[in-house]
Amino acid sequence: MSDGVHLLVPFASSTAEGCVQALRSLALPQLEKLLARLVPAQPEGGAETSLSMPYEKVLARQFALPVDDGRIPWAAWQVHEAGRDAGPDAWAHITPCHWRVGAGHVAMDHPRNLQLEPKHSQALLAAMQPYFESDGIALEYDAPTLWLARGEVFRGLATASLDRVVGRAIDDWMPRTPQAGPLRRLQQEMQMLLYTHEVNEERIRGGLQPVNSFWLSGTGALPPVPGAAPPGLQVVNYLRDAALLGDWRAWAAAWQQLDAKECPRLLQDLAQGRPVALTLCGERGAQTWSSAGGGLLRRLAASFSRRQAAMLLEPL
Repeated sequence: MSDGVHLLVPFASSTAEGCVQALRSLALPQLEKLLARLVPAQPEGGAETSLSMPYEKVLARQFALPVDDGRIPWAAWQVHEAGRDAGPDAWAHITPCHWRVGAGHVAMDHPRNLQLEPKHSQALLAAMQPYFESDGIALEYDAPTLWLARGEVFRGLATASLDRVVGRAIDDWMPRTPQAGPLRRLQQEMQMLLYTHEVNEERIRGGLQPVNSFWLSGTGALPPVPGAAPPGLQVVNYLRDAALLGDWRAWAAAWQQLDAKECPRLLQDLAQGRPVALTLCGERGAQTWSSAGGGLLRRLAASFSRRQAAMLLEPL
């Protein structure tokens, strides 16, 4: 967005009952004031069962990446954005994680709960690397809970976003296609390897969760000419961790912080005549409001239709 700002807010809403309850008492006066001065675009619908999150689809369009559910090549894009040549190869994100066994299901805990140190992450990667290499997959370390993988098996493979799975039962999100067969086998092999690994034994002695599996996401190859991030695009993640942890009191507090800090900044931009856009993304869909292209009559109509923020957020 030329000479302006486009603020994108993931996890602005959720279908969880705790979020629905929090929305009913959530006061966001600055957001309401801002939206009353902007014109809504056509909402982007979707389903909470899609593999990619709505905010990921919005970002993919902004970056001129393929918007194909579960096949947005985020790992390859990360390599490209780091100034490296991702080439024509297919890449993936590998997230070391803890799968918690419950009554009749297995759920994934938030990776941050692992408190995984770089030295432990690198030791686990080194132990797992030969198994991945035997399946034609090259592994490399990026961060304690984020590794990069490169291999032909990831080309065209649909996988669920990590943000879809955290805190939920994993069964509905596991890739079931024949192409994913070697990766499911690899997960089983790594569970056995990790069960007795010395890093996990040390972690358990220290009262920490063991790393007992990994999650695969962000699969695919870049298009021949990947796009560039629009200069005015800003993604704010105030709400992400609280939403993934299901801590809706903290989520509401984070929304109020966003309301007090970011919305006045956009209102000031508007007052100074700069173009502004705001995209709010939930679990099902996304909605963009903007100051550009609305025309005077449409902007006046929007200013007279000020609605409570909860009513705008809940459908997302």
